[in-house]
Amino acid sequence: MLALLERLVNLNSFTGNPRGGDAVGEVIASELSAIPGLHARRLASARFAAHWVIESEAAKASPAGHVALVGHLDTVFPPGTFEGFRLDGELARGPGVLDMKGGLVVAIEALRALGTIGALPEIQVRFAIVSDEEVGSPEGRPLLQRELAGAACALVFEAGRDGDRIITARKGTGGATVRATGRAAHAGNAHQQGANAIWALARFIDRAQRLTDYARGVTVNVGKVSGGQGRNTVPDAAEAGVDFRFVGLEDGEAILAGLSAAAHEAAVEVPGTAVEVDSEISRSPLERTEASAALYREYAVCARAAGLGDAEAPLIGGGSDASTTAEIGIPSIDGLGPRGSGFHTKDELIEVKTLVPKVEALAAFLLGRASGGGTET
Repeated sequence: MLALLERLVNLNSFTGNPRGGDAVGEVIASELSAIPGLHARRLASARFAAHWVIESEAAKASPAGHVALVGHLDTVFPPGTFEGFRLDGELARGPGVLDMKGGLVVAIEALRALGTIGALPEIQVRFAIVSDEEVGSPEGRPLLQRELAGAACALVFEAGRDGDRIITARKGTGGATVRATGRAAHAGNAHQQGANAIWALARFIDRAQRLTDYARGVTVNVGKVSGGQGRNTVPDAAEAGVDFRFVGLEDGEAILAGLSAAAHEAAVEVPGTAVEVDSEISRSPLERTEASAALYREYAVCARAAGLGDAEAPLIGGGSDASTTAEIGIPSIDGLGPRGSGFHTKDELIEVKTLVPKVEALAAFLLGRASGGGTET
C-alpha cells in the first residue's frame, strides 16, 4: 500500500495539470484492471485529466442497487510548489497523501483483497474517480450523477478525520463574482463628474457580509477585491470574489437573492454606478437523512470491528463529491480515507497505521452488503 501511495504522490496531479493527472489515472486503472472481475472505463475530458469508472461484473450486469465508491485524483498543488513522498516514522507526508490519494489506495486495496478471496463476482460495486473535484467538479458532478444513478449507497474516501469520525453532513458551497462599474474622472479637477465603482462595491461588500448568520450555519466571505487605476483617479471598475456556505438548500437560495438585492441597493446609493453579480451554488449540502444515518451505523460496525473509531463527525464546512451523490437521493457518507491532517497545506500527512484498518472496514462492509444487505447491529 505504501509503495502504491508513493507512486501516486510522486506524480503531480494538480487539477490544472491534466498530463500529470492522466499519469495518476493510468496507474490507478492499471492496478484495478489487474484485479479479476473488475473493468475500467476511461472518460476523456477536454479541460482536465480523464475521469475513470471501474465496475465489477455484477454491477456491469445490473447497475441498480450497487455500492458506489467515490474518489478524486486531482490535488491543489501546482507543479513545483509542494512535491515528493516521504515517510516520517509513523507518518507519511506529501501532496495528496491525505486528500485524497490515501483514500484511493484504501479503496483499491479493499477491492484487491476481495478479489483475492474470490468475493468480487458477487459484489455490485462501482468506483468513480473524477479529476476536477478540487475546483468544484464542473465535469465530475454530472458524470457522477449519470454513472452512479441507481446506487443503493455511496462511500466517499476523502480525508479521514480525527478519531476516524464518519461524515454525514457537509455545508453547501457557492461563489460569486461581483463587478462594479462607474465613470472615471480626475480626482482633483473633476471629482464631481466621476462615479466611484470602488465605493459602490464597498457598499455591496458591507451588505453581503451582513448575510452571515452563524446561528443558521450561513457564512458569506468577500475574499478578494481589486479595482481602480491610481489614488488620483475616480475608479470606473472594481471586482470582488465571494464565497458562501450554508446548511440547507433554502439558505443557499436565500443567499443568492440577498447578493442580488445588495448589488441593486449599492448601485442606487452611488449614482452613476452599476453592480452586477454572477453567482451560483457550486455544491448542494450533504444533508443528514434517516437513510444516511442508517448507512453511517452500518459502516460504523465495520469500522469498530477493524479497531477504528466509529463516532459521527460534526457538520463539516467544506464541500465534497458526497454532496453530489446525495443530491440525487443516494444515501452518502464521507471521510473514509486514512486518518490524517493538513489537507490543502504543505503539512499534509496521514497516520500509516490507519491504512490497513480502513481497508478492513471497507472490505467487511462490501462483504456484508453482498451477503444479505447490510451489517448493522
